[in-house]
Amino acid sequence: MLPHCVQTFPVMLLFAFWSLFLVLTVRAAGVTVYGQIPLGITSAASATATQPAAYNTTVLNPPEIPNPAPATAFTLSLQSTSASVSSGLSIPIKGTFFGFSIEMSVITQLFGTNSSYLQVPLLNLLANIQERAGAVHVRVGGNTQEFAFYVDSLPEDRAISKQKADTNNPTQTPAVIYTMDLFYMLANISALVNVKWYLGVPFNDTSDFRLQIVEFGEAVLGDNLLGIQVGNEPDLYSAHQHRNSSYSPQNYANEFGEMVAALAADSNVPVRNNLIGPSVSGTWSPEDVWNTGFITQYTESLSALSVEHYPTDNCFPEYGIGVYHDPQTEFSDFLNHTSGVALCAPYLNSTKIAQAAGKPFLMFETNSASCGGFPGISDSFGGALWALDYGLQMAYSNFSGAMLHIGGQNVFYNPFTAPPTNVSRFFDWTIGAVYYSALISSEVFGSTNTSQIIDLQGNDGSIYTPQYAIYENGALARVALFNYMTDPSGKNDYTATITVVGGTVPSSVQVKYFLSDSVSTKDNITWAGQTLGGIHEVDGRFQGTLKIVSISCDTSANTCPIPVQAPAFALVFLTTPANVATVTFSTSVYTATKNTATVAASVLATSNGMSGKDWELGSTSSGSNNAAQRRARVEYAAVLGGAAVVVLKLLL
Repeated sequence: MLPHCVQTFPVMLLFAFWSLFLVLTVRAAGVTVYGQIPLGITSAASATATQPAAYNTTVLNPPEIPNPAPATAFTLSLQSTSASVSSGLSIPIKGTFFGFSIEMSVITQLFGTNSSYLQVPLLNLLANIQERAGAVHVRVGGNTQEFAFYVDSLPEDRAISKQKADTNNPTQTPAVIYTMDLFYMLANISALVNVKWYLGVPFNDTSDFRLQIVEFGEAVLGDNLLGIQVGNEPDLYSAHQHRNSSYSPQNYANEFGEMVAALAADSNVPVRNNLIGPSVSGTWSPEDVWNTGFITQYTESLSALSVEHYPTDNCFPEYGIGVYHDPQTEFSDFLNHTSGVALCAPYLNSTKIAQAAGKPFLMFETNSASCGGFPGISDSFGGALWALDYGLQMAYSNFSGAMLHIGGQNVFYNPFTAPPTNVSRFFDWTIGAVYYSALISSEVFGSTNTSQIIDLQGNDGSIYTPQYAIYENGALARVALFNYMTDPSGKNDYTATITVVGGTVPSSVQVKYFLSDSVSTKDNITWAGQTLGGIHEVDGRFQGTLKIVSISCDTSANTCPIPVQAPAFALVFLTTPANVATVTFSTSVYTATKNTATVAASVLATSNGMSGKDWELGSTSSGSNNAAQRRARVEYAAVLGGAAVVVLKLLL
């Protein structure tokens, strides 16, 4: 089967179809909570709503200023070209480095009910990154991929449903039931935003691999399918009672071979060199798997090597597993450069092995803590600084990509969260602070796919003021500066003076600042003067005026002073940055009429014709529920590059 065909028409057709658009059926997205009990429930904004973890209001105290504090003025002497850097530069890194790992069971909450209903805020949030990186990489899978199975149809035309939870897994992960429409949903998203996908194939039953995910994924997504994950955290299979207690790296390698053989025997799988493994989580080291001959034996089938890892866990409050970690005590561990360095250290040998084998090395799933993260850490400005530093350190360590994991309503670490179904007509989405980490990373590396990064270790190696330099097309292009400290007095703001060896600084540089009042804050977070909004306020579009600070340099002294407040992150552009104007999908029209933004009909008739949040798309797939209907349906209208475009789908 082929992806849905999207056709464009002149804007004059918008008004003609407007009344049809307003009467489209709206189906609310489902919410998965994995059987969890919210760790922090507060009074809701409406009588029918509670506040699960994604909206938790816990604010921690920022750590004290270290004693002695790092210097507040230091110089960074940077080589003008990558060829002059003696050692330490990373491999070329793409702007898509930070992607999103989305638990398979929550995609109807985040993506939409089916291919006929897509969440506009999601499209905006992905488009923000696409405009900076050229594309967005999204992994659909996790624990819920392991027991997934295909059915021809589901009630209410849903793309997925859930079955009884896997009680052997600490998070009571449900099994996912999916239809062909899942793949059309992903294809429709890719048609609107340049999203590339990783999918996970079920691996719980080696006698029946249930290869429909691979078959339909390749047939529908085509080049938008990056790879297929084989096994999710196989080193935890024994603990979760998915294999016997003696299950070993060799057992996994053998079963991987059985998957390779099954795919080779399946005539509906034309692409057989895009598998990803072993995705171990730390109970086994990746070397445990490499030592089985895994890479050599399956090199023709592997497109990438992968691991998954969280720095710690917060499982005890929910499931009574492990030990209790006090978020206030843990907070300081996330607020220094040591964290990212220590997390990457166990993988340095494997990144070298991957390079020798010619394979990308991926952190396929990560975030602040397993079992949903920590209140006050995962959703704070400090958590965003940590995630960004960790991401840049992974790139410096020669990872080729990393996926920030997203779960349901009751996790603290989500980069973004849709509102609960029962208030979805009154509230918008909620942004998690780490979304900014992914967004900023896309600007750090850009869209040329040539960026190389080096950890500068300046300011006497202070762990509270880490810095990186980024070389693009062989030339010094950007400098990234962190300040993990919180000091309202300004005494621990610092100035980093950039000087260029083998060249000279430009007459001025442009700086984008990532700012908030404290590492503890959850709101009042801005990137280059703009914010995405607070709890239940996000439609994926930036609010406020873009603010890029121009700083004059002294070309005769070859110096450029960059101030960085405590706390903050600064991205210094030694070449003029692109003034990114993101293509977004407006949520200015709703089928509900309370607490919504509106647009006057007289303006709409001659405008770019924005669509609403509760919109429907159509299906053209042979055999789909509405394929037999011969009619046109308005899908969306958006501003694309300044031109008004109405997108329709012809249902044949």
